[in-house]
Amino acid sequence: MLGVASLILAFAIGAGLSGVVLFSYYQYKLNQTNDNVNALVNNYKKAFSDAEGNLNADVANAKADIQNQLKAVQQLSAGPATLAALIKQMSPSVLFVHTLDANGQPSVGTAFVVSSSGSQSLLITSYTTVAAATHSPGPAVYVRQGSTDTQVTVRTWDPQYDLALLVYPKGNLKAITAASNNPSPQPGDRLYAVSGLGTAGASITQASVVDVSASGLAIDGGIGAAFQGAPLVNPQGQVVAVASRTYAPLGFTSDSVFYAAYVEAACNKVLSCPGGSLIGSH
Repeated sequence: MLGVASLILAFAIGAGLSGVVLFSYYQYKLNQTNDNVNALVNNYKKAFSDAEGNLNADVANAKADIQNQLKAVQQLSAGPATLAALIKQMSPSVLFVHTLDANGQPSVGTAFVVSSSGSQSLLITSYTTVAAATHSPGPAVYVRQGSTDTQVTVRTWDPQYDLALLVYPKGNLKAITAASNNPSPQPGDRLYAVSGLGTAGASITQASVVDVSASGLAIDGGIGAAFQGAPLVNPQGQVVAVASRTYAPLGFTSDSVFYAAYVEAACNKVLSCPGGSLIGSH
């Protein structure tokens, strides 16, 4: 009996110890599993947080890139406020020209002030507009500022560069300043042709420089009849070239790309400029 009891007791103790060992092992594995799960969750949270941060950074960079592109587009296409300010600045210096061509049909354009004294002003315009008046007898040429028409004299002209000089018997007008040739115009630069015809005293069409050469500029803006002879100005209102519908340094004309002689060509062709340059002169 004692032996059987001892055997049962030993079995019971062994079973208890086995249970303790098994429970301890189970608890160990459970803790290990929980640690792995927690580590996985923490890693996921960190990865999610990093991904969220990267996504926010990408969104911010994309917004900044869009804003930069919008600024570039806005620079290429001036808004109404910019155009209105340019019209106000230029309107005292541009005049609408009207006369007749060799067939007796209306011929129109724009002239702009390059010099003015107390009694008269010198205007640059397109030779094409006043070509018939360069022959004798020829039709009278008038310029209009506001609602007043005044007859002018065609002083000199150059058919090759499509330039002509008018003498306007009114003084104390605001002359347009010539743009510096440093830096010189570049393809992609934005220019504005300013006509003397418009309800605000002037009207504007925008153009981009397509090509630059020693002969002048090629621009992609539409030059209507009232814009021939108009100043092509930069955003500061300084004249760079003279708009033309017929100037063809390459020997041909185009309906979509127009050529314009540099305003400085006037000094060599139709106008005597102090120091040989319009830059800085009035």
